[in-house]
Amino acid sequence: QLQLVESGGGLVQPGGSLRLSCVASGFSIYRTAIGWFRQAPGKERERISCITHNNGITPYADSVKGRFTLSRENAKNTAYLEMNNLKPEDTAVYYCAALRGIYCSADWSSYEYWGRGTQVTVSS
Repeated sequence: QLQLVESGGGLVQPGGSLRLSCVASGFSIYRTAIGWFRQAPGKERERISCITHNNGITPYADSVKGRFTLSRENAKNTAYLEMNNLKPEDTAVYYCAALRGIYCSADWSSYEYWGRGTQVTVSS
């Protein structure tokens, strides 16, 4: 079964940090781009960024630039989203998604596999 599973979400105070993991099973992420997205209640899905198979990273969304960092470990079939200096407006469900091939896409509908998401809540 091909799937992605996110983990690492939770409740954190403003200014805090979290690291989300995205583990793939049933397929290798070796030649796969991994995108990260988030969706807050009542808002459209927002693309955070994407990391290619050889660690090329697309520009981060302005809302997270300088605070969030993508990385990956192909040997562990895992991608990561490091989030620092979290703000209440970062509260959302965070998703990872996989696109086979060597390129990222800005269009979330292009991604073939999606995780179920992990909730991140930033609140004091």
